[in-house]
Amino acid sequence: MMFPLARSALSSLKIRSIQQSMARQSHVKHSPDFHDKYGNAVLASGTTFCVVAWVFTVTQIGIKWNPSPVGRVTPKEWKDQ
Repeated sequence: MMFPLARSALSSLKIRSIQQSMARQSHVKHSPDFHDKYGNAVLASGTTFCVVAWVFTVTQIGIKWNPSPVGRVTPKEWKDQ
């Protein structure tokens, strides 16, 4: 039968050893994966595609952007009936 203090000490030792092994693994150099090799190129090409698509949309498809009619519209004459 283990006492609570001994049990907590043992479990904290296990946790500490797991944390130390994880810290050792995090310092090991890993081989470059897909994101290390191509991540910036994929990000740049996606950004470029989006910018080009929006520039085309804004300039070529003829959206009416609803400019303000102030100064261009004159009121009609009032008619009494």
